[in-house]
Amino acid sequence: MTESKRKTVGRPAGSGKSSGGHSQSLVRGLNILEGLAAAPMGLALSDIAQIVGLAPSTTHRLLQALHQQGFITQDTELGLWKVGVKTFQIGNTFLEARDFVATARPFLRRLTEESGESANLGIRDDGMAVFLAQSESPQMMRMITRLGSRAPMHASGVGKALLAWLPDKEVERILQARGLPRVTANTIDTPARLREALAEIRRQGYACDREEHAVGLHCVAATIHDEQGNALAGISVSGPMARIPESRLAELGGLVSRAAREITAQIGGKQPSPEEF
Repeated sequence: MTESKRKTVGRPAGSGKSSGGHSQSLVRGLNILEGLAAAPMGLALSDIAQIVGLAPSTTHRLLQALHQQGFITQDTELGLWKVGVKTFQIGNTFLEARDFVATARPFLRRLTEESGESANLGIRDDGMAVFLAQSESPQMMRMITRLGSRAPMHASGVGKALLAWLPDKEVERILQARGLPRVTANTIDTPARLREALAEIRRQGYACDREEHAVGLHCVAATIHDEQGNALAGISVSGPMARIPESRLAELGGLVSRAAREITAQIGGKQPSPEEF
């Protein structure tokens, strides 16, 4: 057997040099999509090139390829690139595959009707809270969360509701990776305070965000559990302090925790006991 043949034994067909080049282009294209997803108003070529760390000429070739496949669009007047319909369709497939999202939607609408405020659903991903669904408040001044947006788990109602039901080792892993950065003056920023808050959430059945993620906003959240009792997702009600003062948090906590229990039951989930933690 020749030296060249020895080097390729066990490799998938076509996994040579050209495959590596294709893989690199794929990764770069995905990086571009992630950058555009974080900028719903669009980005100029120079901004995208800076984000992905590539020359404008190389970035432009990748943009053209993504555009031809329908993954991105371009505003020709402003010269800005944006996420396209096909990217949305692929992302929406994820939501359709997660049955609990569809199950939760009527409950989100009910929470909005009962509270008059926006209701959200989010999950945990890479140590962050990611929002997948929302029922918007009919109020003129309301909380609007962009789907796919992320928030620190320690500084959001949904995030804290999820953290409260995670094993200690997983909470520690998230804290080591993400830390406890202060988002506002009210953000919990020490492990001791966070542990106290998580114990309280387990006791009362819901989490409160008191201007911890955004000044002037209050949020109440509770956890949806899977069949093993694991924290699957969180639902919340959020709005301005003028309509959600401290005196109303317990009332909304009751509404949100009831909805979370009902969703958990509908998907065959199991509500764990605080004593298990």
